[in-house]
Amino acid sequence: MGKMVQTDDLIFEYAKCDEEGNVTGSYRAIDKVNLDIEQGQFIAILGHNGSGKSTLAKHMNAILLPTGGTMWVGGRDTKDPNELWNVRQSAGMVFQNPDNQIIGTVVEEDVGFGLENLGVPTADIWKRVEESLKAVGMIEYRHHSPNKLSGGQKQRVAIAGVIAMRPKCIVLDEPTAMLDPNGRKEVLRTVQELRKQENITVILITHYMEEVIDADKVFVMDHGHVVMEGTPKEVFSQVDTLKSYRLDVPQVTILADELRKRGLDIPAGILRKEELVKAICQLK
Repeated sequence: MGKMVQTDDLIFEYAKCDEEGNVTGSYRAIDKVNLDIEQGQFIAILGHNGSGKSTLAKHMNAILLPTGGTMWVGGRDTKDPNELWNVRQSAGMVFQNPDNQIIGTVVEEDVGFGLENLGVPTADIWKRVEESLKAVGMIEYRHHSPNKLSGGQKQRVAIAGVIAMRPKCIVLDEPTAMLDPNGRKEVLRTVQELRKQENITVILITHYMEEVIDADKVFVMDHGHVVMEGTPKEVFSQVDTLKSYRLDVPQVTILADELRKRGLDIPAGILRKEELVKAICQLK
């Protein structure tokens, strides 16, 4: 498949300043992080506020550049100024608040904005805009004002604007944090369908545990370090460890863990209600 994102002892430090703006020191937000992400994978990165997960996300689009170590996106070193636009075309970013990403007064104009800046021919722009809006289920809203859309619809328009650029990877930095449960499902369903159809790598930064149960791999961050990694089943089987990092755990996983602690023969790492029901029904 090939590597989409790779890091080697990635370090990033923010400068600390006093009230006058003088640099007084530094704070290490990312501390020797090593990742290997294959093309086409669905990766989830979890962590409490301040864990470094959003700082890591911004490195994948070269919004931030490493203080130390290296980040490669599609085999390109993000520190190489000659590769900046190639990196940003390879990895598209979707942020927490879609209002920060939507700038057009009409949906289709907003989706085509990035393509226009790249000098893509007009005929190709409208073709890509149509394809992207169809892909996220928003083609019927192409002539609407984004201001009149729901939060979930706005986020799907933001995703359409990213996929119109035809990236190989989409990095979603807490894209559902401001949405209701239906909006969250809407956005995640859209992203999963795109991944399957286009073999796009999806990197989801989130603190909603229920959003990551279908991931190929999960990374858990704390104080700038990757402290856990594995499949969702491997990670969620360690309920007490997750709680020690101040992370929530799906209710069904907690229930299964409690039943197992009370002596029932329930497998570790149960993620869905159906799995738990099946496990209980098989008890002798």
